Amino acid sequence: MPIYVQHEVLGRIADVFNAEAIWQAPGLALFARRPLLRDLLERSPREHRGRAATRCFSHVTLVLPQEDVDDDYHLTRGARARDLAQTLTSLHQKDFGDLLGSDQVRYDVVGAESLAPGEIEVRFGHAVYLPAPDEKILYNVSVSRDSAIWHPVCPIYPNQRLALIGDPKGQAGASATGWPFGPDGAILVINDGPDSVPVVEMRPRGDFDCRFDPRSGYYTIKSLRDTAGSSPRLLLKIARSSAAPRAAPRPAAMPDSHSAVSAHGGAPAIAPAPAPASAPVRPAVWQSRSDGMPLDATATPAISASTRPPTVPANLPGESDATYAPLAQQRVHLVALALPRLSRYRETGAQALELPFDQALALSADATATPAISFVLDAADNLYACTPEGRQRVTAPATFTPVDTRTMRLLPAAPAMADRYHALLYLAQPVGAAVASGARFTFGRSSPMLAALRVLDSPRFIRRADGGLAGGASADRIGLSRNAFSFEASDSGYKIGRLTASQALFHLDERMAFVAMIGGADGDAPYLLPHGHHLVAGHYVLRFDA
Repeated sequence: MPIYVQHEVLGRIADVFNAEAIWQAPGLALFARRPLLRDLLERSPREHRGRAATRCFSHVTLVLPQEDVDDDYHLTRGARARDLAQTLTSLHQKDFGDLLGSDQVRYDVVGAESLAPGEIEVRFGHAVYLPAPDEKILYNVSVSRDSAIWHPVCPIYPNQRLALIGDPKGQAGASATGWPFGPDGAILVINDGPDSVPVVEMRPRGDFDCRFDPRSGYYTIKSLRDTAGSSPRLLLKIARSSAAPRAAPRPAAMPDSHSAVSAHGGAPAIAPAPAPASAPVRPAVWQSRSDGMPLDATATPAISASTRPPTVPANLPGESDATYAPLAQQRVHLVALALPRLSRYRETGAQALELPFDQALALSADATATPAISFVLDAADNLYACTPEGRQRVTAPATFTPVDTRTMRLLPAAPAMADRYHALLYLAQPVGAAVASGARFTFGRSSPMLAALRVLDSPRFIRRADGGLAGGASADRIGLSRNAFSFEASDSGYKIGRLTASQALFHLDERMAFVAMIGGADGDAPYLLPHGHHLVAGHYVLRFDA
């Protein structure tokens, strides 16, 4: 079995920058008490025929004590480390010139805190590669335990064939933060060039389950050694560098473009279109009602003075929307949350919108519980994913799998919605409610209908500048009116009427693609929403099913 990365520690080196003392002991090698670098390269050839070496390794990494490397940088700006690499390169070419062929000899000198004074670690092997000075990075490899916080591991270059990733205390070429599989396990990444998709294999064979999800764009790795069902997992992402040469077009018989792009780390992000220059956006404020009820105010962007508010239907005394409702036959589902641009609501005092999700990836109702993942949107419209592993800024599109079998997706808002919304966060499991056909209902902060779908109707999701909760102000007050719209189920779809002139309503089709902004629809001339299509109002993306 080949050794992909050869690790050896050379001790008792009086001067760690003395190339001759590292390369070969004085006198006959037969009587040397310990092997040095030349002996190690000779005993571990890259290729051999019988006992005769036919090719040797040409890329070597030297790890010196960190204190010595720091002193060299402080005193000589790293001149001794450069001289060491150049001298060892010359010795390597001189002694193994007939075994190099067309390979270039490359040395790199780095530091490590784990080495004692006088110790030097050398690394070479099939999975040790040092790039040329002008060589661009082809892939960036990163790992995660929860799909939200990603830790960089190593780059992969166009001419690099192998990369071995594992435990920092093991024998791998690159160490992964939070490695859960012990020193014996390792990930082998095989690169056949920019025109090929990287191949991922596990070592030892048969001890791991490694699966690639083309939708999320990363590998999920689990150990098969633990039969109790509590095996840890690791997520591996191999993303193509923006500076890498583009792959050649694939033939039509190859997999579809979505799978090919996802294998390289997912589709590129779509930047929201800027707001039209002719419609300047003013900061939003809490808009009080005319009857003097400040607690029922709605945070909404300024609207045009020419827009006429429609008449709001009201129930007679003693009646409610559910009093004479016929048998419920149709359903409305909350499928995603529309994350607002808090910068438009700065004068409300809201500094952050925090959405915690529990282990079932449902919005957590317990403020004291530790969430599996949280999404935090700040006043500068920066979105962060927070898990027990840490906090990291994220951009759409992205996929999160903090727990097995459940996934959350983040997509950018359509350009026509980008002035109000930052992104759309798909829920792992939609929340549904039954509705009756033949009756007209209303949706809004004051409406009991579909109240179960207004999952953000609480002040604990909004944070002020001092870090506290936003008093008694519900998160729904940002962008959702007391009476936002009316809806009535019919055989051909849902009849939608906008009840408040300041309420923004957006129509999305069954694939969540933008269709139209609903403007002048009212109860007398409603907007027809087909079955299976979506309506965006406030924070909520509602799917109206047949």
